[in-house]
Amino acid sequence: MSVPLDPSAVAQSEMQIRILLGEIAQLSQRDITPEEFHAEFLRRAVAALGAVGGALWILDKNALSIAYQINFKELQLQGNDAEKHTRLLYQLLRSSDTATLLPPHSGTEGDNESGNSTDYLLIFCPIRTELETVGLVEIIHRPDAPPAVQKSFTQFLAQTCRFATDYYKNRQLRHFGERQNLWTVLEDFTRTIHQNLDSKRTAYSVANEGRRLIDCDRVSVALRSGRACPITAVSGQDTVNKRSTTVRLLGKLAAAVLKAGEPVLYTGDTSDFPPQIERTLEKYVDESHSKMIALHPLFQRQREENEEHPAKRRKRQRPFGVLIAEQIEDSQVTEQTRKRIDIVAEHAGSALGNALEHQSIFLLPLWKLLGKSKKLVVGETLPKTVAVTALLVALIAVLVFLPYPFRVHCNGSLEPIHRQRVYSLLDAEIEKLHVDQNTPVAGPSDGYRGTTLLTLRSPDLDALEIQLYGEEQEINEELASLTRILMDQDRQMTDSRRAEYLGQQSRAETRLKTVQHKRHIFYQLQKPNLFITSPMDGVVISGDIKTRLVEKRPISRMQYVMEIADLEGPWQLELLMPENRMGYLTEQQERQPGVPLRVEFVSAADPAQKKYYGTVTEIHDRAEVRQNPENTNTVAIKVALDDQESLQHILRSGAACTARIDCGMQPLGYVLFYEVIVYVKKNILFRWF
Repeated sequence: MSVPLDPSAVAQSEMQIRILLGEIAQLSQRDITPEEFHAEFLRRAVAALGAVGGALWILDKNALSIAYQINFKELQLQGNDAEKHTRLLYQLLRSSDTATLLPPHSGTEGDNESGNSTDYLLIFCPIRTELETVGLVEIIHRPDAPPAVQKSFTQFLAQTCRFATDYYKNRQLRHFGERQNLWTVLEDFTRTIHQNLDSKRTAYSVANEGRRLIDCDRVSVALRSGRACPITAVSGQDTVNKRSTTVRLLGKLAAAVLKAGEPVLYTGDTSDFPPQIERTLEKYVDESHSKMIALHPLFQRQREENEEHPAKRRKRQRPFGVLIAEQIEDSQVTEQTRKRIDIVAEHAGSALGNALEHQSIFLLPLWKLLGKSKKLVVGETLPKTVAVTALLVALIAVLVFLPYPFRVHCNGSLEPIHRQRVYSLLDAEIEKLHVDQNTPVAGPSDGYRGTTLLTLRSPDLDALEIQLYGEEQEINEELASLTRILMDQDRQMTDSRRAEYLGQQSRAETRLKTVQHKRHIFYQLQKPNLFITSPMDGVVISGDIKTRLVEKRPISRMQYVMEIADLEGPWQLELLMPENRMGYLTEQQERQPGVPLRVEFVSAADPAQKKYYGTVTEIHDRAEVRQNPENTNTVAIKVALDDQESLQHILRSGAACTARIDCGMQPLGYVLFYEVIVYVKKNILFRWF
């Protein structure tokens, strides 16, 4: 039997309503989970009403379930009473009333009997938003409250449910905002991955944009290549290091998943995986330390319209790649993350499948070019195309049929015709240098050996001179001694003794003649070689003799010393023609035998770059590797100058010149592009045909 309510307790409860109502209002504005809100909301509502208990029912897929309850077992609902109570809840949800109060043991009768079959006063109020009915709040109260107090209960519960409605409205707004952001990201992702038909670029777009959509640490894309499945793109990286151990292991893992053809989700346990996937996965995890790995095969799916469910409408083909999502620190995978991985894999399969199919078209660049060229012959572009084509035809005709002088280029230098190099005739060391650059020198004449250029010192010749002098003195002393013996002891000697001394004297005289002959050769032929003299009249033109020919520096036999030239005599142009251009000169000589080749040249020393002319007088028969920028075989060509007097201001030995030899007339196109033509003939046509 219920205990009557104390009027003072009711009054005290009414005083606390405003405080608890304010707390519930603040609670409805907070961003907390529904579970937290349900508990805090119901506890305050029950406390404010001084009720026995209560329950908060949530409608999910047209079925009611208790989200939170306080002392709900006090109703002791069993059997028919529970069914009546359930029908009552659904009936109140369908009604348009706000708060409803049911006394004990009240309700309807009939087949759809519903009502309150308990001993408690039940107060109900639905929670509705503009979009949906969220649920129902049920308060269990003692039945002895006065009617005025019961009315205040319904008013309070209606007010608190309005705050609950505000909470769900705010939650719906936040949910709509999140969904809007998700749709925006998904739209950007879809648009980005379908922008390009290049498989590699599309793979990088899937990796980078997919990571943002899935909200994970790393997304990778692997594409099939034969039996392997190498990593093609990794989010946040411009290129993939194929030699990296992590990348290679991930590629092997992708190949195993590709072979299985089913998605794989690793969150720390590999016991349920096939052995081939388990071994590879453990090796990769040991290397990368990832806590979560989701591998999803990529299919290019076809849809059949006669099937109802989208999952049944997917007709699987052979997978061509794998989408890999990883978490480095967290192994937890929410349902939302799984759905997003499926969405990314679905769109990535479509985009990459289209890109791979597009790239597999035979002669794709040619078809693209032909497709673009169609624009040139339609509409307003046709006159322009005709005009440009006519210009090109005219240009080609000019290049093919217009004759033009063909001149072969090469480099060379101006040199005096009369010049001679000086070499050392023996191994020695330098004692003194007597001349410098531009020093006039005289050649040999009337017993004069010429101007001394360089004095040498040879320790070997000095030793030989001393040795020959000593041998001559020794033999002279021996002869003098034999002569005295023969004169002083002439009468006392026997004939045999005299013959012996005479023989010794004869042999000594023979040795003396030999030594004297050696000394003559030494002083006439070897000793003069210590003095290097000028072989001709002229001027020293070598510019580095002061640095090369320093005192006491050793010099070897036939080593170049310096060069003497007659600068007042005739000059010539010496050219070095690359060997691969000599054929043009030979062809011109065969076309016009007996006609000398004409040369046009400019000197680097002439600031006006005036053109000078000459005639080829000599072409060497041998190609040699000489000093030139290309370091290739060249043929020496000598050119006689037409007007040497006009070149007096630039005549410097070794003055660099650029020349071109006239090789007749050729088509203008050949003159402009002959090197390209020769290259194609030599390196392409000759090698392949």
